[in-house]
Amino acid sequence: MRSGFVSLVGRPNVGKSTLLNALVGRKVSIVSNKPQTTRVAVRGVLTRGESQAVFVDTPGLHKAVSALGEKINATALGSTKDVDVTCLVIDATQPIGSGDEWVASHVEMARCVVVLNKADKASREQMLAQLSRASKFGAESYFPVSAATGEGIAQLAEHLLQLMPEGELLYPVEMVSETDDVTWVAELVREVLLDRTSEELPYSIATRASLNDDGAIVCEIIVERDSQKGMVIGKGGSMLAAVRQAVKPQLAKGTKLELTVVVDKNWQQRADRVERLGY
Repeated sequence: MRSGFVSLVGRPNVGKSTLLNALVGRKVSIVSNKPQTTRVAVRGVLTRGESQAVFVDTPGLHKAVSALGEKINATALGSTKDVDVTCLVIDATQPIGSGDEWVASHVEMARCVVVLNKADKASREQMLAQLSRASKFGAESYFPVSAATGEGIAQLAEHLLQLMPEGELLYPVEMVSETDDVTWVAELVREVLLDRTSEELPYSIATRASLNDDGAIVCEIIVERDSQKGMVIGKGGSMLAAVRQAVKPQLAKGTKLELTVVVDKNWQQRADRVERLGY
């Protein structure tokens, strides 16, 4: 038997969450085109036969300008410790820059697999140039893939499973995600709001959920200013209604969902509030 941990790291918007979902074959991490969608480490489990890899999706590493940003970076860098393999995910359509090099400098490259994602959007010339530039990192191996289309995912998954050390399975074979159902609802609500809001609002939104006495899931949407509260509610509650409509099909049949909006002024800038929100 083989089992171990694989951390997915990289700059924002390189497709780490989409890659995680593709590797485990199910949506276990929310996806958005907004940077910093992932705020906490998310685990997904892939089991094939007697081999198991536990993937840790991490927030995108960036120049932090808030308490939230600092915590996000710490979470991502912390995920590279005590794992068996790290995947450095790079956008194949963008030149490798100082941001990628900075991430690589914090990773033990001898046990790192460089994943060139978005191969479906890159030309052959771009891919060859990226592979040539990435070779300076001295990684264990290099894989061009497309998490969006599935190209190269099977080969990458098989290679990563082979890199896992000998050991008993860490999770039951039927388990794919470590995220509990209530927390997952909060993430789904945030995913919809990321898609439907613009400018600074997506980054000012946090969500947390709990079960009330009658078994309904109550999701609290936290914003930083009173003006943002009105935008999230929408005229006549239109935004909340749209969020509920988008989330409900992804929930178990019969799940009751209640949405509330509260203001917690400048929560991103306050380390105590960031901590309290679970980031």
